[in-house]
Amino acid sequence: MKNLPSREQALQFLYQSGCLRNVVRHCEAVSEFAVEIAKACKNNGVQVDLELVEIGALLHDIGRAKTHSVHHAIVGTEIAESLGLPQPLISIIKRHVGGGITTKEAKKLGWPTDNYIPQTIEEKIVSYADKLIEGSKRVSIEKTVENFSKKLPPSAIARIRRLHKEMLALMGDCRCPQ
Repeated sequence: MKNLPSREQALQFLYQSGCLRNVVRHCEAVSEFAVEIAKACKNNGVQVDLELVEIGALLHDIGRAKTHSVHHAIVGTEIAESLGLPQPLISIIKRHVGGGITTKEAKKLGWPTDNYIPQTIEEKIVSYADKLIEGSKRVSIEKTVENFSKKLPPSAIARIRRLHKEMLALMGDCRCPQ
């Protein structure tokens, strides 16, 4: 994809926006894992933009520069728009939270009316990789579900499980290590 920032520029955006080092380390870990997942998908015949996945994963939590609540997705979207980043990158930032957020859930959160469920393969890969990285360490889907079950409704847990099944199918026999 054209007009994507480089890895160095993306890291610079995170720091300039005010992200702490632990947030940047998390973003780097998600990016590394997301690229592995994307390569496994690609090896299984799935069309995926590796560069968009890498940079999208690096920037997915840019909103954590201002808040660590669920609203970091909206704040991150605003930061990305102010930086003039391409729309596919903005969509990754907007749609990476949980297994996605429905329009109804977004309304309850006071968010603008929109679709916050990952749509493209790149959005799904980043959202999925993010769910399997705790801090900067990889965790199992079981651990993720256990952790998220304490704070999210069953419908959100079901979306995370569906995303997991979809990713396993897209990776096929080329599954990357967890």
